[in-house]
Amino acid sequence: MKRDAYRILQAAETTIYLFAGFLIAAGAALLLVTTLVEGGENLLKGRYHEVALALLDRVLLALMLAEILYTLVRFAREGSLEATPFLVIGIIAAVRRVLVLTAEAVEKFDLADPAFLAVLAELGLLALLVVAFALAIRLVRSP
Repeated sequence: MKRDAYRILQAAETTIYLFAGFLIAAGAALLLVTTLVEGGENLLKGRYHEVALALLDRVLLALMLAEILYTLVRFAREGSLEATPFLVIGIIAAVRRVLVLTAEAVEKFDLADPAFLAVLAELGLLALLVVAFALAIRLVRSP
């Protein structure tokens, strides 16, 4: 009886992870398709800055989703969860924010604007996050 209940729960867990994986894959595909469509429209209208910014933002988001999908598939296959893929997702998210923030800041701020200091502070914190994530990956991988 216990063994059957355990198998049912294991099958349910695997099904949930696989279903979540399919949803993430569909979301990433939809994200990339809409990025191409909107990018084409903005290119035709001559909005090159918006095309570059959207491509940068959404492609890195798709990479984050791919890393989450990889983690889900690996967990469903092996039954164990590792910290490294989540740390990689953190690095990608921080780098994505840095790139988008700097791309937006170039157009919006000048050096005399007080909001520019807030952007610099955020960039500094994001840089520290990337270093912290990289150190955590090194600590997790070392024996």
